[in-house]
Amino acid sequence: MDKINWKAKLTSRKFWMALAAFIVGVLALFRIDANTTTQISGIIMSLGAVIAYIVGEGLVDASAAKASNVITAQVKPDKTEATADSKATTPADTATQS
Repeated sequence: MDKINWKAKLTSRKFWMALAAFIVGVLALFRIDANTTTQISGIIMSLGAVIAYIVGEGLVDASAAKASNVITAQVKPDKTEATADSKATTPADTATQS
């Protein structure tokens, strides 16, 4: 079974509307008054907006940090390059130098 993509779920307006609709339906089942139901659905929608904003800003910050790391990696010299003195020689190189 595939994993649930929580980032996409928490930023989805459809998800928050479905959650609010479900809870309002449950409240109606238990005959909770309309004012309380309206307040609870408003809280759910506000919470959804806040969570979507936080997750969205987190994704923007993560992509900015990733882009910063890519630029930094391109500017730094390659550490894998070796100088002529530090290069390891193979047995074939040793035989030709002798």
